[in-house]
Amino acid sequence: MTRTARTTRTYWAAGTAVLLALLFAAAATVTAASSSDGSGSGTSARAPGLYSPDAGFARDMAVHHQQAVEMSFIVRDRTKDEAVRGLAYDIANTQANQRGMLLGWLDLWGLPKVVAGEPPMSWMGSADEHGGGHDMSGHDMSGQNTAGQDMSGHDMGGAVTKSGALMPGMATKEELSQLGAAEGRDAEVLYLQLMTDHHKGGVAMARGCAAQCETPVERALAQGMVEAQQSELTLMADMLKQRGAAPRG
Repeated sequence: MTRTARTTRTYWAAGTAVLLALLFAAAATVTAASSSDGSGSGTSARAPGLYSPDAGFARDMAVHHQQAVEMSFIVRDRTKDEAVRGLAYDIANTQANQRGMLLGWLDLWGLPKVVAGEPPMSWMGSADEHGGGHDMSGHDMSGQNTAGQDMSGHDMGGAVTKSGALMPGMATKEELSQLGAAEGRDAEVLYLQLMTDHHKGGVAMARGCAAQCETPVERALAQGMVEAQQSELTLMADMLKQRGAAPRG
């Protein structure tokens, strides 16, 4: 099989995964909305707790997705390559829609989108730690949970939080500035490398929700994220190879 044919097949596979994720997102939103208690409060009968994996994942993934959308808009203006621009459009469209879903669920549950003093990723402890949800007694203000695990620079499924980044896979301000200053092939390669790191972090987080979240539609959405982003990781590795580059690390 030629490189072009292989890339085309991989691109269409990634595109199909993105489309399915979007279709599922719309259906899941309707399901979540229809499960409200009918009291006019907009919260479900069994809304997740403030520090539950369900709520923590929604808050953290909304932030994670926002940066992916930002990077995709940046690269759109830094290259004329249709393959990279098409991928960036798919990622921005999919993750913006999913972000809206996650924030919408927090509204339905009557929960805040930001919790002061909550370390990023702190919900990704053991299943026992989060089984029934927990309150602020499960955290201290130093960025550690009660088990003494440092949640500010941890390794989640091989995705490490870089110094200067908020969560695993996220780019630093310096890297975003580099992307904004690059052009042509340099911008394409840096975007693909940064987004590869970003997807690896996103996959690790989504797997955590798929294993720990109690809301069925949220678990299913998280699993859909895993599958779609893994497909895009395969595509981006091939696109980097075509440009004489490779994923970082």
